[in-house]
This record gives sequence, C-alpha cells and structure tokens, in this order.
Amino acid sequence: MEIPHTVTARPDTGLYNAKIGIWLFLASEVMLFGGLFSAYVFLRVGALPGYWPHGLLNVPVGTFNTLVLIGSSVTVVLAWASLKMRKFGQYKLWMGITILCGALFLIVKLTYEWPAKFHHFGAFIKQDALAKYEPYLGNNYLAAKGLPPRVEITGDIAPGSENDTNSKVYVFEKVDAIYADPTNPEMDRPSFMPRPMVEKRVEVAKADVEYASMFYPRHSSYFSVYFLITGLHGLHVLGGLIVFTYFWLPVGANLYKKNPEHLANRIEVVGLFWHFVDLVWIFVFPLFYLL
Repeated sequence: MEIPHTVTARPDTGLYNAKIGIWLFLASEVMLFGGLFSAYVFLRVGALPGYWPHGLLNVPVGTFNTLVLIGSSVTVVLAWASLKMRKFGQYKLWMGITILCGALFLIVKLTYEWPAKFHHFGAFIKQDALAKYEPYLGNNYLAAKGLPPRVEITGDIAPGSENDTNSKVYVFEKVDAIYADPTNPEMDRPSFMPRPMVEKRVEVAKADVEYASMFYPRHSSYFSVYFLITGLHGLHVLGGLIVFTYFWLPVGANLYKKNPEHLANRIEVVGLFWHFVDLVWIFVFPLFYLL
C-alpha cells in the first residue's frame, strides 16, 4: 500500500507529509540550540573581568568555513531546482559539490582547527601578581581605553613545561601576538588576516599562576560551550552529508526513475535541514570568533 501525500500536498495543510515533519523537527532543533546559545550568553555576561577568553580562535579559518557552508546552501538549492526541471545530470553535479563543501567543513574543523587548540596553553595570573606580567598583559593600556583587563597569558608552552613537577616556571616558547604586544590597537581585536606568533621566551612562575590549562573544555566556560556547540553542530553536518550521499548514490537514480517528484521532495526536505545547520553556524561565527 502506498503512503498518501508523499508527493502531493495534504488538503488540510497544503504541505506533503515530509515537509510537515521536517518543520516540526526543526522547531525542536531551534529549542535545543536556543537553549545552548542562551547558556553561552548568561555565562559570558556573568564572567569576571578578564576571565572570558578573547581573540583565541582563528578568524580567517572560521571565515573560510562560513563561506564554505553558505556556498553549500546555494548548491543544494540548485540541486533541488535541477530535479524540478528534470535535469538529473545537473542534480548530480550540484549535489556532489554540496557534499564536497560539507566534507571540507568537517575536515578543516576536525583536522586543523580543533587540534590546534590542544597545542596552545593559557596561564591565569593571580591578582596580586598581575603587575609583574604587565608587559604581556597590557592592562594599563586596556584601562586607558576603557577595555576589560586581561589575566591570562597564552602561547605555545615549551615541551614538558606543563607536566614537569620539578620546574617552578611555565616556559612559553612563543606568545600570541595579541598578548605579546597588547598596546598595538591592530592586535587588540580578532583579525581576518593571520598574524604571526611572536618568537619570545616568557617565563611565568608557577607560584604566580592561579590556573593553567591547554585549550581543552576544562580551560574555561568559553571553551566548554565552544566545543559543545561546535561538536553538536558538526554532528548535524555529518548527518546531513550521510543523507545527501545516500540520495547521490544509485538509490537516488532509482527513485528518480520511479518518481522524479518524490526525489525532489526528499531533497527539498533535507535541504531545509541543511539551511538550518548553516543558520546555526552563522550565529556561532560572530558569537565565538568575533565578539
């Protein structure tokens, strides 16, 4: 028995079944990510001055991934439009590009951006020792500009320095430019262009450190929420890619031969999910990378 309204619209709603289902599902997704973004906002507003990380994400990489996802939203629409015009060859082309864009996004995130965080280190300085490390914090300059102070020195820690219990200092072999020269206004905000790491050894006495960690989720509430939201978003991207690939393989060709409109409807439904995934990232990018 054939399920009704898989292709034609229901008379009571004007939509076919799958489209009603995806809108209900997306409503639940809005509540899920809405709650996470709200938690992020409350954690940031309630953070003590200087304890909320700033400028530690790679803005050029985030910008590239944003453009990749936006481009994939365009290509999935073109794939759906090709099916509506009964141009299966063009559908295969545009859908293939969509899959490549989604895969590229995940590759950049999982093989480059996330691993880079696990090589960087941050040391939060005790309040009574901040003046000692003023050259690397620049709080006098920040105070004159009405900006919140910094209490963390970040960079690439020397091998073994973090876990060497016999050592009394953390040794940074490189220090991020934004912290090494905080009095430079051009380095006081996240940049769209890569900035070089400053080759400099900085020794931070462990007795002056309140807390130190690699950029793991335990580093701060910022990175906890960052890895949670970007990880959950990445799972959504992966889910969309699996469905896209399923319909790009011979399964889609067989369905197209039986009922082209049915395949077009399925691509439209998955495309709506993909647009939502892109929209979530458009919120992630400015919140975590730029603000």
